[in-house]
Amino acid sequence: MLASERKSLVIDLDAAAATVRDGMTIAIGGFINSSHPMALVRQIIRRGVKNLTVVGAASGGLDLDLLIAAGCVKKLVTTYMGGEHYCPVAPFFRVAAQRGELDIFECDEGMFYCALRAAAQRLPSTPWKAGIGTSFPQINPEIKVYNDPVSGEPMLAIPAIKPAIALIYAAQSDAYGNVQHVSTGFGDRAMWRAADKTIAQVERIVPNEEIRKNPLATSLVGVDAVVRAPYGSHPFAGPGYYIEDSDHIREYVAAGNAYAKSGDRKPFEQYLKKYILDPPTYEDYLEVVGIKRLLQLHEY
Repeated sequence: MLASERKSLVIDLDAAAATVRDGMTIAIGGFINSSHPMALVRQIIRRGVKNLTVVGAASGGLDLDLLIAAGCVKKLVTTYMGGEHYCPVAPFFRVAAQRGELDIFECDEGMFYCALRAAAQRLPSTPWKAGIGTSFPQINPEIKVYNDPVSGEPMLAIPAIKPAIALIYAAQSDAYGNVQHVSTGFGDRAMWRAADKTIAQVERIVPNEEIRKNPLATSLVGVDAVVRAPYGSHPFAGPGYYIEDSDHIREYVAAGNAYAKSGDRKPFEQYLKKYILDPPTYEDYLEVVGIKRLLQLHEY
C-alpha cells in the first residue's frame, strides 16, 4: 500500500484524553523524572476522570502522584513512587497509602514485568521464582504460591495486569503510528505489548521517509493513535529535547509536602488551578510556564 493511501492516526489531545473513561485500567510510560505523557495526564485531570487503575512505570514518578492528588486513581500498580532527590517518596501517594485510601498492587520490578508479560501473552498469570520466601504473597493476596506441576518447586503465580490503554511519551512518530524513542524507552515496550490500545504522545510528527531512514530506531509499531505535543513531558525530561524543570518539580513537591505534613491542601489547589484547570488549552499551559523557562531547559 502506498503511503498516500494510509490513514493518518494523528488526533488531538482532547480526542486522546476522551478515550480514558471512569474505572479503566491505563498504563502510563516513562521513568521517575523522565518521559511521561504529561500533556495527556493533565488533560485527563481536566476531564475529571475517576476510579482509574493506573499501571505506572516500574519506577513511578510524580506524574502518578499528581493523578492521585487530583482524585483520579483508585488502584495503583508500580514498584516505586517518588521523585529521587526531589522527594524520596511521593507526598500524596504516601498519605493515601498510609490512610488506606489507595488500593496498591505490591510487587517488585520483576513481578511488575511478569504481570505485563502475562497480559501480552493473553495468559491469566505467569510463573516467577524470585520472591519465594518473601512476604509479597502475604501483603499482595493477588500473588499466589503454588507447586510447579513438573518440578514440584514452589513458584509464584503473578496475575496478568491488562491495561485497556497505554499512554506513552516518545520523541517522534510518523502519522501512521511508527514511533521512535530517544534513549531506552524504559518499560514502554512492555506496556505497549500488554495494552489493548496504545496512544503515543510525541514531540514531533515526521514523514514516513524520516522513520525509514533508521528503521532500527523504531521502538513501537502500529500504535493506535498519535498526539503531537511539543514539550509534552514537561516538567519532566524529554530525552534529546530538554531536561527536567527542577524549579517546577520543587514547586509541586512543596505543595505536596504542605499537605503531607500539615494537611494543608491549599498550595496544591493553587498549583492545580494555575497549571491545569485555568489554562484552556495546552498551548496556554506552555505560556504559563513561559518561553524563557522552556528554552533554558535545552542547556545540558
